[in-house]
Amino acid sequence: MTRDAGNPDQTLDGVLVIDKPAGPTSHDVVAYIRRTLRLTRVGHTGTLDPMATGVLPLVLGRATRLARFLFSGVKTYSATIRLGIATDTYDALGTPVAAPISTTPAVDTAALDLVLDRFRGTFDQSPPPFSAKKLGGTRAYALARLGRSVQPAPVSVTVTHLERLWIGEGRLALRVTATAGFYVRSLAHDLGAALGCGAHLEALRRERSGEFFLAQASRLEEIERAPSVAATRLVPLARLDLGLPSVVLSNQGRRFALHGRTIPPGELVDPPAAPGFARTEVRLLDGRGEVVAVAESRDGALHPRVVLV
Repeated sequence: MTRDAGNPDQTLDGVLVIDKPAGPTSHDVVAYIRRTLRLTRVGHTGTLDPMATGVLPLVLGRATRLARFLFSGVKTYSATIRLGIATDTYDALGTPVAAPISTTPAVDTAALDLVLDRFRGTFDQSPPPFSAKKLGGTRAYALARLGRSVQPAPVSVTVTHLERLWIGEGRLALRVTATAGFYVRSLAHDLGAALGCGAHLEALRRERSGEFFLAQASRLEEIERAPSVAATRLVPLARLDLGLPSVVLSNQGRRFALHGRTIPPGELVDPPAAPGFARTEVRLLDGRGEVVAVAESRDGALHPRVVLV
């Protein structure tokens, strides 16, 4: 249990959604919240590039143990893409890789819409050379900064929604919803290549990350002015569905879970018809609906893998 050092009676276990400003890294935001709220356990569920803004879910206290379950949700972005200039980082912070087109590229909207169709559905996408992907144990961006030729392996991604918002004056605005692991920077770069004019990501705002939305987000200045507001904005553990099925434990089952012991079907309240769950992960709740642990269902019993203590 993690408590606010300024208020010993205040428990802070859950997710705090931050509206990240442009400039700081995701790690900078984590360090700021840790310092401002005087907490020891703070993490994030997936980075946003420094230039990006928007939804950055932070896990506080015991919720840090659940970060990997919160990372895999779909994400929605609004993006502004600059046409006519490709960069080495695929965004506005990079160096142009060729002379910019001297005139504003003329892009026919009908042709553009045909190209956008290529980036809908499931396809392989190559991450940017300047990314956190590992190549032989080393981050791709570290190798790229040394001037080495870097090309991370393509990754299968799924775009469930891609909408053209507007186009004009050499810029294109899109809204995209995609699975975890999708790079909007790569979309901008690949779109520029497909159009034959080059392009890079100029601005990015994340509107959704999994079950978290901008409407839930707090600005850093709000937290700085009144740190106590964090407790009122916190999404508690009980409201984190983690994308997993749930079962309720008996009192004895709860004790087993908290000690990491195997939980037999008899310690489930109203157990499902097939307690084996075919080797899936399950969210374990106590009688009050509080999350106790995440377990693997195997051999007709539940085996705790993440215990929230």
